[in-house]
This record gives sequence, C-alpha cells and structure tokens, in this order.
Amino acid sequence: MEQFIFIYLVIIISAVFHEYAHGLAAYQLGDKTAYYAGRLTLNPLAHIDPFGTVILPLLLVLSSGIFIGWAKPVPYNPHNLSDKKYGSLKVAIAGPIANLIIALSIGLLLRFLIIPLFLAGSLSSNLVELLGFVVYVNIVLAIFNLIPIPPLDGSKVLGDLFPSFYRPLLSLGFLGIFLALLIAFLIIPTLSETLFQIIVGSSLFS
Repeated sequence: MEQFIFIYLVIIISAVFHEYAHGLAAYQLGDKTAYYAGRLTLNPLAHIDPFGTVILPLLLVLSSGIFIGWAKPVPYNPHNLSDKKYGSLKVAIAGPIANLIIALSIGLLLRFLIIPLFLAGSLSSNLVELLGFVVYVNIVLAIFNLIPIPPLDGSKVLGDLFPSFYRPLLSLGFLGIFLALLIAFLIIPTLSETLFQIIVGSSLFS
C-alpha cells in the first residue's frame, strides 16, 4: 500500500509540473491568462482535476499498477501569444517536455550514480526502485499526453502542424478520451519500458 501511495503522489506532483510548464510557456510567449487564473504555481491544489488527478489514477494504480493521470488544463489565450504560427504548439509541448526533463534528470542520476552505488553496496534497493518509479511515471505522462487526440497535448501539436488531420478529430468529443485510453493501454507499457531502459540502462521490471 505504501508503494501505491508513493506512486500516486508522484503522479500528482508530475502532473502539476506538467501543467505549470504549460502556463509558464504561455506566459513567456506573452499570455498571462494562467497567471491571472492563479495557475502559474506549483501548488497542487490549483491544478487538481477530480477525475484525471484523483479518480482515474487511484483506480488504475490500485487495480492494475498502470499509471495514467492528468491535472486540470491550464487556460491560455492563443490570440495573446507572440508566436501566432506555432505558439499553441509550444505551449502544448511544454508539458510533456517537463515530464521528459524530470525523467531524463533522475534517470541519468540513477544510471551514473545511484545504481553504481547500489551495486557497490552503499545504497538500498528501495531508493533505486522509488526513483525508478519517478522516471517511469514521467515517461508515461509524457507519452500519454502526446497522443494526438483531443483534448490531449498531442492534438494541439497535430493541429498546428497538420490542421487538415486535426479538424475531424474535434468531432470525437468525449469519445476521444476513451480512444486515447485505449491507445494508451496498447502502446504505453511497451514504449515506456523501452524508453526507461534507454535512459536508465536497465529495466524497471527486472
């Protein structure tokens, strides 16, 4: 149970960094909507979404050990962005990039410092496993949010790069979430484990 609680807390904190990165990117591009809405903060209470941050992650973690979740989307006004062509893309990609930065930073720390110290008998396996979960969860969040189906970040990237492919997806509505979850269940476990091994140099599940 302690492990599940830790994983859940990692999901919340990682999702908060994800949404903060969106707001910060928009702010740096000239839009202060997130700032005025009180969302340009790392306070988790400002970003909690009842379903994406509480219900779904808890159900998945406790039932299957799969880590998927999101926080309340940060508002921004694309008309205020200084980059009219790719501003929305930059704001959208900032969230997944934040998660990948966390995964890379901690993953490389594991690979070149923590794991060697563990193999030398200087650290316990618990620290290796806990940090490994932080890396894995952030990889999952990045990949999940890059799925090009509304309302996920990947759809906004697709919209800026290939608007003709994006418009039909808008008609999916709430069905898009279920389609995104289906795609996530099919591709995320294998892809996340592969990226984890590339970054850390070993498997999370070995």
